[in-house]
Amino acid sequence: MSVNQQAHTGPPYGQPQPGYQGYQQPAYGGQSLPGAPQSQYGAYNGPMPGYQQPVPPQGYFPSLGFPSKGSPVSLNSDTSSLAPNFIGPLRAPPTSGAPPPASGASHPSGHVAYSQFEHGDVQNGIPGSAAPMQRPPASQPFLPGSAPTPVSQISTFQQYGPPPASVQQLRNHMAGMTIGCTAASAPPPAGLGYGAPRPPAMPGPPLPGQTVAGPPSSQPNHVSSPPPPSTMAGLHPGPPMSGLHGPPPPTHPPQPGYQMQQNGSFGQMRGPQPNYGGAYPGAPNYGTPPGPPPPPKRLDPDSIPSPQLNELPPQQKPRHRIDPDAIPSPIQVIEDDRNNRGSEPFVTGVRGQVPPLVTTNFLVKDQGNASPRYIRCTSYNIPCTSDMAKQSQVPLAAVIKPLATLPPEETLPYLVDHGESGPVRCNRCKAYMCPFMQFIEGGRRFQCCFCSCVTEVPPHYFQHLDHTGKRVDFYDRPELSLGSYEFLATVDYCKNNKFPSPPAFIFMIDVSYNAVKSGLVRLICEELKSLLDYLPREGNMEESAIRVGFVTYNKVLHFYNVKSSLAQPQMMVVSDVADMFVPLLDGFLVNVNESRTVIASLLDQIPEMFADTRETETVFAPVIQAGLEALKAAECAGKLFIFHTSLPIAEAPGKLKNRDDRKLINTDKEKTLFQPQTSFYNNLAKDCVAQGCCVDLFLFPNQYLDVATLGVVPYQTGGSIYKYAYFQLETDQYRFLNDLRRDVQKEVGFDAVMRVRTSTGIRATDFFGAFYMSNTTDVEMAGLDCDKTITVEFKHDDKLSEDSGALLQCALLYTSCAGQRRLRIHNLSLNCCTQLADLYRNCETDTLINYLAKYAYRGVLSSPVKTVRDALINQCAQILACYRKNCASPSSAGQLILPECMKLLPVYLNCVLKSDVLQPGPEVTTDDRAYIRQLVTSMDVAETNVFFYPRLLPLTKADVDSDSLPAAIRNSEERLSKGDIYLLENGLNIFVWVGVNVQQGLIQNLFGVSSFSQISNALSTLPVLENPFSKKVRSIVDMLQGQRSRYMKLIIVKQEDKLEMLFKHFLVEDKSLSGGASYVDFLCHMHKEIRQLLS
Repeated sequence: MSVNQQAHTGPPYGQPQPGYQGYQQPAYGGQSLPGAPQSQYGAYNGPMPGYQQPVPPQGYFPSLGFPSKGSPVSLNSDTSSLAPNFIGPLRAPPTSGAPPPASGASHPSGHVAYSQFEHGDVQNGIPGSAAPMQRPPASQPFLPGSAPTPVSQISTFQQYGPPPASVQQLRNHMAGMTIGCTAASAPPPAGLGYGAPRPPAMPGPPLPGQTVAGPPSSQPNHVSSPPPPSTMAGLHPGPPMSGLHGPPPPTHPPQPGYQMQQNGSFGQMRGPQPNYGGAYPGAPNYGTPPGPPPPPKRLDPDSIPSPQLNELPPQQKPRHRIDPDAIPSPIQVIEDDRNNRGSEPFVTGVRGQVPPLVTTNFLVKDQGNASPRYIRCTSYNIPCTSDMAKQSQVPLAAVIKPLATLPPEETLPYLVDHGESGPVRCNRCKAYMCPFMQFIEGGRRFQCCFCSCVTEVPPHYFQHLDHTGKRVDFYDRPELSLGSYEFLATVDYCKNNKFPSPPAFIFMIDVSYNAVKSGLVRLICEELKSLLDYLPREGNMEESAIRVGFVTYNKVLHFYNVKSSLAQPQMMVVSDVADMFVPLLDGFLVNVNESRTVIASLLDQIPEMFADTRETETVFAPVIQAGLEALKAAECAGKLFIFHTSLPIAEAPGKLKNRDDRKLINTDKEKTLFQPQTSFYNNLAKDCVAQGCCVDLFLFPNQYLDVATLGVVPYQTGGSIYKYAYFQLETDQYRFLNDLRRDVQKEVGFDAVMRVRTSTGIRATDFFGAFYMSNTTDVEMAGLDCDKTITVEFKHDDKLSEDSGALLQCALLYTSCAGQRRLRIHNLSLNCCTQLADLYRNCETDTLINYLAKYAYRGVLSSPVKTVRDALINQCAQILACYRKNCASPSSAGQLILPECMKLLPVYLNCVLKSDVLQPGPEVTTDDRAYIRQLVTSMDVAETNVFFYPRLLPLTKADVDSDSLPAAIRNSEERLSKGDIYLLENGLNIFVWVGVNVQQGLIQNLFGVSSFSQISNALSTLPVLENPFSKKVRSIVDMLQGQRSRYMKLIIVKQEDKLEMLFKHFLVEDKSLSGGASYVDFLCHMHKEIRQLLS
């Protein structure tokens, strides 16, 4: 079924992804899952004998309850086509209630509290061992023959899987759930430095009865915190969400919805999965329901499969309200988009087309609009008026990646050279010639599509028009027929009206005691010997034009003369760090080939020279100043690669003190943890941008380093930060060297300025990313690489018209790595609408989440984190309430109705809210949070997608004979089976989780050891073994590494091991240790917010 959903750019970083089409749900053959009762259950005939049927406890909202057993799901609707989805009805709102108790307080039984979005006493935690939970199957069967109990809604038959027969089976089935009381949380592990176990030992997993929940989903390669166990410990995944239907919006054509599959009891049987032949043995065949086809469906109060209130034993009342399989599944949406849109090329010729999702591997054919690899929008149909935009609250934003890498089968932007006269531009607004300009008067003039001004066509550019008004050279000129292209810039576009020199790279190595002792200095010097042969070069150039220089430092700086005529390198020491200067000009920046032997000699000598150092203190700001001065003296732009290990406490400009204070978390002063402790670095960054001096910083901290302050210069110059906490040579060198190689080799533009022009009616008002702005329109970056994005928000300043639509033009002026000044232009045309339904039908949730995360991550600099979180929840509730009020057909307030292309907004938003920046667990350090905040701010849509909702693959289901990946599963502990091995990736880490019951043969094949207990947690790469399973898993890891901009840290996690806390942190559909809600609880919370807005 075609999902009217936003597209996603193809493979991140442009590498084609072999077989990446098939992210299907796992097909569990017909075999029963471990731990599931084997018997085929008989029909359910009312409450279990022996259970009393008390009245509902006060405070239990039937609105959030399970559908009554007697009423088959009523999924009725007024149109036969699929429509916006409903997620179950939540019936009456609470009539009154005390304010919610603080998170973590326990609530008296029967009293509902919304603590952190939990509903009542819903608790997703590890079961208490004292009273094993029993629970009837989640969804009761209705046999086709039985008569349904009359209900207020119009109902249709819906078949569910059969339920357990005996209480004992139920007991086994339910043993994994807790209810009621809020238990004490487990002690945090002594510390995982974001992926790196810290030296001290860590307490083991929580004891039965302790509730554990984990920090947020988003954790970079420095995860220091432990994570959540999920709701139902032992249960397995259910069928994919294929969807719920809803009514069409009034007066608009219906929008596609998604069909709901009801599966039987949790975990026993599966609905059909993508890639799986028919229904499972004994399970109803959902595709073809028996009897006459039911009328179109809308999910109503009683439609979400779950036992009726009076069938629950008393202690189970407040338990889980909604079947997790009955709510929108990211995996299913991704899978559907791949199947529907992955096979055809995305042709950009039509205005306002929504591209495939970023998780879909697709080809792009540029026919006049920029590829979604360069620009993605939150909506491709924008409101005509600002009132309509305010009413919907959907932010209008574009995530722009101007130098994005394309896959090999797509064409790079053509370079157009107009000679001395330079590119043709509009006289008034200075927009560049593009496919939307209108030629008039036989081709002698053109009317600007941005400001409507008419400009003379320069004589050399004149061409006749054909009978349709198109120039006859239309297809010969990239700027008239393509969405993206480059112009060669003239001298007028250069600093001081002088063509630039090729850029320089300066490597600045910390040689203090920590750096030398850890083996880091020797490692860097060894790597640079070979890496310098791979500096970026232009097209078919024989060698790179980039010159290189070397500095080492601790409390003082050492400069090296590596002039080719010298027999040995010469060292010059600058100890006056308060007034930094470069002691030599000639011989500091050199051509690698000419000075090869001197450079090699230097790199051999550095580790020996400092081998016996006792100097522990370092400086930092003078190091940047030295690099800046060197580039100024050489009159070129360039990049500093700084390798740094500790807080700069030595007496010097930019000296810092240790101000780390966890007591500030959740107070009004928490924002100071994200702010630099001195303005010195902001001023230094400004000077660097003016010179085109970009800074990339590699950090190797063993303790607090103040990333929030040290990161200011890399951030504002368009550079990158890499962090390797507790760096250890044997486990971390591979990751560091891969990051360094990619960082040195990747495409980068220097001395860059970007401006975004828009057609009349909207304008760019706000910008997010790693850059500096000296005015309100120009984004300035000393360097801009192929991984960085700039996010731009637009606001209305006039009315737009449906006929002409809206246009964006992003122009980037930069110096290439060969020293050529260029302009890269990307154009995009969007539709405009007067009906809200058209806006909601053309949104892109992944881009929306990318924008909202960046907006929130900037908000923490100036507002308390709680304020930022509440604002996010409120904005999303307003977006969904506006849809409900204006676009969905009338229905009971108990229904949650989501627009088809925003049905994943709640699950993804919850992941952002649970991320370490907005809700840190006890083990996330201040530096980790500052690091993630900066990292996410320049991420593209594909990166934020996998960062906030990690990808979870069952490796044991991988087909060793094919190139495809195994089908992904949802991020929840109940989806894991003890007998399987899983891989989870989030763009910064790859976890390989091994269940306790995995077959010995698989362990032998993958790890080369004979038992589970012998698997080592210290592995940083998988052993190379000659068997199909080992080859397949290593090829999957390599494929994933190739898709990401950073080399992901590999972490082996054994079930029930101390590292499992960290792994569970990423199972983002579950409740987290830091108090983040589970997906189900958050969905209920969002529904409550929406209903409050509507009432």
